Amino acid sequence: MTEPIFVPVSPGELLDKKTILDIKRERIADAAQRANVERELALLQGLAQRLLDGPLGEQIAKLERELREINAALWDCENTVRRCERACDFGQEFVDTARRIYSTNDLRASVKRQINQLLQSMIVEEKSHT
Repeated sequence: MTEPIFVPVSPGELLDKKTILDIKRERIADAAQRANVERELALLQGLAQRLLDGPLGEQIAKLERELREINAALWDCENTVRRCERACDFGQEFVDTARRIYSTNDLRASVKRQINQLLQSMIVEEKSHT
């Protein structure tokens, strides 16, 4: 098995990834896929915990909970869009959900930015949409 490749990421990105893996661990039924999720999550747990154990831990934990809620909502939206796609139903539910995805992604980026600013991260995620 190839060793993981480690790349620098912002604290917001780390916590975002961790919350997504937490959701996958709960929602993926396939045992082999869940084992992969658990392995990846184990690589991130210690790093994420260091952020929560720091002097801004309570504020970071609150923002991490927000990220988790946002990512769970995005998961649900993706499922809805895919269900509509399978049914070739591109009516109001599809349109509303697709719009919710990009507005929820904007909220997700905002929370990640708050984490990065709070921790004075030298790595930030820039977003620019016209």
